Amino acid sequence: MLTCLAVSGYRSLRDVKIALGPLNVIVGANGSGKSSLYRALRLLSDVAQDRVVASLAAEGGLTSTLWAGPETLSREMRSGAQPVQGTVRSGPVSLKLGFASGDYGYAIDLGLPIPSRTRFTHDPEIKVEAVWTGPVLGRANLLAERRGGLVRLRDEQTGEWADTVRDLPPVDSMMSRCADLHDGFELLRLRERMRDWRFYDDLRTDRDAPARRAQVGTFTPILAGDGSDIGAAIQTIFEIGDAGTLRDTIADAFDGATLSVGDRFEIEMQQYGLLRPLAASELSDGTLRYVLLAAALLSPRPPELMILNEPEASLHPDLLEPLARLLIKASEQCQIIVVSHATRLVEALDEQGGSTLITLRKELGETHVANPGASRFDGVDWKWPSR
Repeated sequence: MLTCLAVSGYRSLRDVKIALGPLNVIVGANGSGKSSLYRALRLLSDVAQDRVVASLAAEGGLTSTLWAGPETLSREMRSGAQPVQGTVRSGPVSLKLGFASGDYGYAIDLGLPIPSRTRFTHDPEIKVEAVWTGPVLGRANLLAERRGGLVRLRDEQTGEWADTVRDLPPVDSMMSRCADLHDGFELLRLRERMRDWRFYDDLRTDRDAPARRAQVGTFTPILAGDGSDIGAAIQTIFEIGDAGTLRDTIADAFDGATLSVGDRFEIEMQQYGLLRPLAASELSDGTLRYVLLAAALLSPRPPELMILNEPEASLHPDLLEPLARLLIKASEQCQIIVVSHATRLVEALDEQGGSTLITLRKELGETHVANPGASRFDGVDWKWPSR
C-alpha cells in the first residue's frame, strides 16, 4: 500500500506531499488541483510502461506542464505586501514524481535537455531516478539509482554497488530497461506492481456505449477502462469472484434488484414489479454506471492500487450512500484513491469512518492540502534524490 505521494513542479502542484490510507478521497473546488494530482498518478504509472516522456509530450511538452509560478513564494508575496514576481533560479528546472510504500519507494526527476544537442527541446529528459526500501529515502536503504545515463544497482547479498548501464538514453526509464530476474529483480518487482495500477475515468454510459451492446464473452477478471466488456466481467465475478457481495451491492442500490448475464453476454437487471428484466440498452446512464463501478471495484483480481476519477458522475444522490459502502468493501482488497465533487459521497464515507479525506485548495496559483495531517507542513516524511 502506498503511504505517501509526492509531486513537485507539475502544474499547480509546486510542492505537495500527501499521506495516504487504504481508502482516500480527494476533494476541493474547481481548479484546486484535483485533476493535476490524478494526472500525476497517471504519469507515475506511465513510468512503468516506459511512456512517461511521450505522455508529457502529449500534454504539450515539459514546459507546458511545469509549475508556472516563481521558484519560491516569499512570506511577503503570500501576505500581499510584495507582488508575485520571478527571481533568479537557485535550482534546475525540474518536475518530480514519487511515492513511498511499506516496502519500496520510488522517485523520478525530469528536466529540460541541453538545446545544443537536440532539436527536441520540449521533450523532457530523465535526470535522476531512485528506488529504495522502506518509507523514506536514505543512503543506507538505496537499492538502485540513475544519474544521467548511469544506472547503479546494489547487490542484495553483499551490499556492493555495480554499474549496470552507462549510457541509458535520457528518454528511457531504468524501471523498464534495467529490470530483470537477475541483476534488477527489485526493479522488476516494483515495475510490475506499478503496471498493475488501475485507472477508471472513462466508463462510458452514453446511448452508443459498448457496455450497452451484446458481445463475445471471454474470461474477464479485470473490467476494461471504458467498460466495454461489462457482461463478461460480471459473469466472471459470478463464477470465480465474490458473487454474494455483487448481488448484495446491486440489491442495496436498486431496491432488491438482481443482475444476470444473457446468452450474448449482455447484462440484464430484474427490478421489483417488472415482468421481464431490463437489457443494458434500456438502463439509465446512472444505473449502468453503478453496475460498471461495481464490476470494477469487485474485480476477482484486485490491483494494489485503483484510482477512480469522479465516480459519482451520472449517479442519482440516492446511489451515493450505497457507493460509499461499496468503496469501503472494495478497499479491504486493494488501496483506492477517489477524486470526487460529491459532498454527499464524502459525508457518507465520513459517517462510516472508512476513508482518508484529502482537501485541496489553491493559493496564488499553488495547490495546498488544507486538512491537517496530510500536507508537507504536517509531518509527512519525504526526501527527494538530489541531482
